[in-house]
Amino acid sequence: MKPGPVWWMAGASLLAWAAVTAVLGLESALEGLAGAAAPLAAAVGSWVVTERTHRTRPERLMSVMVSAFAAKMAFFGAYVILMLGALSLRPVPFMVSFTGSYVTLHAMEAFYLRRLSAR
Repeated sequence: MKPGPVWWMAGASLLAWAAVTAVLGLESALEGLAGAAAPLAAAVGSWVVTERTHRTRPERLMSVMVSAFAAKMAFFGAYVILMLGALSLRPVPFMVSFTGSYVTLHAMEAFYLRRLSAR
C-alpha cells in the first residue's frame, strides 16, 4: 500500500518533534511533542474532510475549507493557552515545534490540495 497524505503528515510531525528534541535537548521532548500534536490533529482532520468533500460534493469544497480554517484558528488559540498557561510547558521548545509543524503541515495540505484538484 502506498503511503497517503495522512501518513506523510504524520511523518513530517515526527521529524519536527525529533528535530526539536535533538537541537534543544531531551528535556524538550515533551514540549516538542505537544507542539507537533495539535497541528497534526488539525491537518489530518481537515484533510480527511477536504478529501471527502471533494469526492462527494466538490461544489462545497471552498465553504468547507473556510469553515475548517476558522475552526482550526479557534482550536489553536485554546490549545496554546492550555499548553502554556494551564500546563506550564516551556514556551520556546513548544512554540518552535508548534510553528514548524504548523507551517510544514499547511504547506503539505496545499500541495495535496493542488494534486487533488488536478485530477
